[in-house]
Amino acid sequence: METGTIITSLRKEKGWSQTDLATKSGVSREMIGKYERGEAVPSIEAAKKIADAFEVSLDYLVGEGVNSKFDKKTVKRLQDIEKLDPADKEHVFAMLDAFLAKNKLQAILK
Repeated sequence: METGTIITSLRKEKGWSQTDLATKSGVSREMIGKYERGEAVPSIEAAKKIADAFEVSLDYLVGEGVNSKFDKKTVKRLQDIEKLDPADKEHVFAMLDAFLAKNKLQAILK
């Protein structure tokens, strides 16, 4: 997915206008419009500001990289899990596995 399409999608998910995004990111409304229409590609600095406004990673905003499907909150949680001692980490994974198994089972039964 192109960055402009991702920006548009995220903005609409938040219920923001282009002006709202411009205000929250510090990037002009005119440039937001150009990015969304595919007439321009944001600089790294502008992309970082927009990503921060949406609370997503740069990877997520540009749709590339290992973490491109994770928002910042999910990435932070994964980083925090990695810092746990092995026994606590195993408990977290056991709970997570149980929820995932339940979800898969519910999907099969539908």
